[in-house]
Amino acid sequence: MEKVKNPFSPGAGSPPPELVGRDEIIEGARVLFDRVKHGRSEKSMILVGLRGVGKTVLLNELMREAKRSDCHTIMIEAHEGKSLAALLTPYLRTTLFGLDRIANMSDKARRGLAVLKGFIGAVKVKVSEIEIGLDIDAEQGVADSGDLESDLPNLFIAVAEAAQERNTVIVLLLDEIQYLSEKELSALIMAMHKMQQLQLPLILIGAGLPILTRMAGESKSYAERLFEFPAIGPLSKSDAYKALVDPVKNAGVEFNKNAVDEIFRVTKGYPYFIQEWGYQAWNHAEGSAIVLSDVQKTTKLVIARLDANFFRVRFDRLTPSEKRYLRAMAQLGPEAHRSGDIAEMLGVKLSTVAPTRANLINKGMIYSPTYGDMAFSVPLFDEYMRRAMPENEAGQRKSKGM
Repeated sequence: MEKVKNPFSPGAGSPPPELVGRDEIIEGARVLFDRVKHGRSEKSMILVGLRGVGKTVLLNELMREAKRSDCHTIMIEAHEGKSLAALLTPYLRTTLFGLDRIANMSDKARRGLAVLKGFIGAVKVKVSEIEIGLDIDAEQGVADSGDLESDLPNLFIAVAEAAQERNTVIVLLLDEIQYLSEKELSALIMAMHKMQQLQLPLILIGAGLPILTRMAGESKSYAERLFEFPAIGPLSKSDAYKALVDPVKNAGVEFNKNAVDEIFRVTKGYPYFIQEWGYQAWNHAEGSAIVLSDVQKTTKLVIARLDANFFRVRFDRLTPSEKRYLRAMAQLGPEAHRSGDIAEMLGVKLSTVAPTRANLINKGMIYSPTYGDMAFSVPLFDEYMRRAMPENEAGQRKSKGM
């Protein structure tokens, strides 16, 4: 096989050669864009799923769909250490100036910039230590109180009214929403509530870990009426088959069924891992077809690559006590486990591990699918923990407690 023609693309957010199993969500987004464009109310969308299921890939595809629907798009990734205001402000500024260029400066666009100026001053937004400025007088008394839960809805109203005047829709695509603070998430939900109440053309398409559904509900009880929460999971066997077979078929190569079955078995259908195994199987195939032995020979290499990159970067962020907690979870198995069972495995009281558990949730390593249960948010991380911390090492640490 010619490596340069390898169709597979493992990487963070890299689009796969075949985006399969997500048609229903993409069609739902198309309906959402068109309904809001025609002045009809519709729920915004927050994609939830584990790491490696392709949320960012899908978010990028929905951005392309929004552009095909002539919407203005803003793509942002939330992360620790940067406020929502600092993330939003440069893009809202660019969007408002973009709306101005559609025609002469309009009253609504001018007002949007004035409200943004007041918002900037109130929250003292800086990006890369450079204060963001606008050569326009701020509108007094609107979005300038310094209270994000009050100011963000008013800012969104001003921006959305400018879009409405131009007969367009703004689609805000926000990845990794779970990194927002409690107050930022509350302000965002309140702002989107105003968009729906006033039927204004500003849509949120978000993505994040499964804890988002609970976070949104706890923040505002009406969140479930504002958003759809499509669950993005592993691919079915038939979709995994298409993801592997169709790309190589287009290149004139055959993917043997037994080889596909083996990849599905070891990856459990997670899209990122399918791309990794497909990529290496192509590079190491010895004939004109990819067969079972090719996959089996590359599995050790793929696991080593995942351990050194995908898993290791997450492992290195953990404290010793957090590693021991995850190792105990791994020892119990890949499924969700009761918090009490994990504490028992560690040989400590449940109250003792509560801070460690909270830190792991905040780091996005685990989540609670049901009350009192804990599960890994990174697929196959239980297998990695057993490799990274052998049982004898984990046992020695267990006896010392947390």
